[in-house]
Parts: sequence; structure tokens; C-alpha cells
Amino acid sequence: MDTAPAAWTSAAEGAAPGPRPALDPELAALLAELPAAPALGADTLALLRPYACTPLEPLLVGRAVDRRETSATARDGHQLPVTVLSPSRPPGAAVAPQAPCVLWLHGGGMVMGDRFSQIDIPLEWLEELGAVVVTVDYRLAPEAGGSTAVEDGYAGLRWVLEHAEELGVDPARVVVAGTSAGGGLAAGVSLMARDLGGPAIAAQVLICPMLDHRGVTVSSRQEDGPSTWNRRANDFAWASVLAPLVRDGAPGGRVVTAHVSPALAADLSGLPSTYVDAGSAELFRDEDVEYAGRIWAAGGQVELHVWAGGFHGFDALFPRARLSRAARAARSHWLQRVLRPGA
Repeated sequence: MDTAPAAWTSAAEGAAPGPRPALDPELAALLAELPAAPALGADTLALLRPYACTPLEPLLVGRAVDRRETSATARDGHQLPVTVLSPSRPPGAAVAPQAPCVLWLHGGGMVMGDRFSQIDIPLEWLEELGAVVVTVDYRLAPEAGGSTAVEDGYAGLRWVLEHAEELGVDPARVVVAGTSAGGGLAAGVSLMARDLGGPAIAAQVLICPMLDHRGVTVSSRQEDGPSTWNRRANDFAWASVLAPLVRDGAPGGRVVTAHVSPALAADLSGLPSTYVDAGSAELFRDEDVEYAGRIWAAGGQVELHVWAGGFHGFDALFPRARLSRAARAARSHWLQRVLRPGA
């Protein structure tokens, strides 16, 4: 098992955390207008799952996008649905140069969502950067727990590189990206690619990523009440993922690895250029900040943003809010610098 430094719990060990930082006023007003949803748990998962899935077709209206449906083969032979979204090329237009590619891993706590969840985020990169977007339906917990989701994401990465020529993708400009659980899976896929000797990744974009199953940070304890993603939801999601595993490595059990819970990684060297962001008022804030800091400590390159007043998933839920527009623009500008240096 990889052993990382203990997660930051508080300035004074064991001290009770203060209240959650205040929300951005615009976001607070928008959030107050949403109807209350039932708490996530074993008895509500089936009820909530349909609401976490996003229809793709309305998002393609008015966009010049070509869509292809295919599949990738997981390590155990399971066929993973894959959607490829590419910028349309007018008839007779010259062949475009190889494009950057974004492998998108959706959010939903690894227990909800599908490959189209939050897909509007990488669709902006398709339009702004000419990127091909590949999104994979990894398998969800609790039906498929343990390392299944991250291994499915890694299978998606391998599929992209194996089909780079037919996709019109530059194999040197492949980005792994995701939000929330998908951000944690993107981090796990990047660690897996490093540890297994490839494929090479140009960058990873970790949007409010779910990185640490231990739940011991200050921000994880501040999110005990009503929230878009609170401690109860997080504990349920991680318990669903880790059901086949044993947290303490007891005899006969399996150990939680850094590929599943990336904050456990003892070594964060050798990772691609990384973007990490989070809201100041969300459960994942401290584990995300700590992960970025440990990449810097290992000599890596990270851009880190903590958006004051942002709650978990604020820019996915309210993309037109002022803070959301700023967060999305910052990611796009960073990706442009990474994928088009000197442009």
C-alpha cells in the first residue's frame, strides 16, 4: 500500500473546525431557489440516479459537432460505452491538423451519473481549442466497486491512444479531465499511467476532485449539514466504492491503493502538468489543496485555484453565474497555454 503523509486535519490537531466559509452571494441566492433533494444513501440511490444523468442532444444544438458511438474493452473484457465528439469539418475543407484530445470522466460520487454528465464543460474546450472529446461510461459502485472505475478510465485512455490516428488526435496532446468523482478518477488514471509506464498524458484537469477516502480534513468536517455534497453523501459513496476492499489491510483483505484514493500516493513525482480547483466552501477543498502542494513538493507543475464562496460543483450547476464563468475561463486559458504554447 502507498503511504502518504497524514491528511491535514486542522491547525491544532483534533480541534473542532469553525463554520463553513460563506457562499458567494449570487451562488447562495441561486442555490436557495433549488428544491430540496433527498439525502444520498442506500435507500435513495436508485431514486437519485436518473437526476444525475444529462441528455446530450440539447447540448449539441447550435454546435458544430460530429458524434460517434463506440466501445472500449475493459481489463476484464467488459465493453465500456464510449462517445467521441469532434469538431465538424465542412465538406471539402482541408484535412485539419491533429487535434488535442480530452478524455472526460464524469462526476457523481462514483455511484451516479453517466458519460454525458457535466459534458458541457469539455464541450467548451471542443469549441475553444478544437479538442476532440472522448467520454467513457465507467462502471459505478456499489455494483462495481474497488478499482473497477479507475481501471475503466485507464482502459478509456488506452483506447484513445490506440485509435489516435483514426480520431485525428495528436497523441502528444491527450488530456485526462474530470469533475468531482471524475476528477479523482482522472488523478487515479494519471497515477496508473505513470506507474504502468504509459500511455503518456499531456495534462490532467482535476475539477473539485474526490481524492481521499479517509475524510479527516477540516473542510470534510465543515460539510456536515445541507450541501450539494456533504459528509454523509461522501461517506456513503466511498463505502460503496470500497466495499470489496479492506481499509486497514487486514489479513485476507485487499488494500486501498493510491489509484483508488489518490491522496494515499506517497510519491507524486512524474505526473503531467496539472490543474486543480475547488470552492472555498466545499468538502474537498483541503484534500485538493494538499494534493496540489504535494505535487509542487515533488517538483511537479500545478495551477491551483480556490474560488472564494464556491460550493461543490458550483460551476456545473450554475454555469452562467459570475464566479462560474471565471472558473471556466481560467481552466480554458490554462489548457490553451498547455496545449498551444506560444499561441
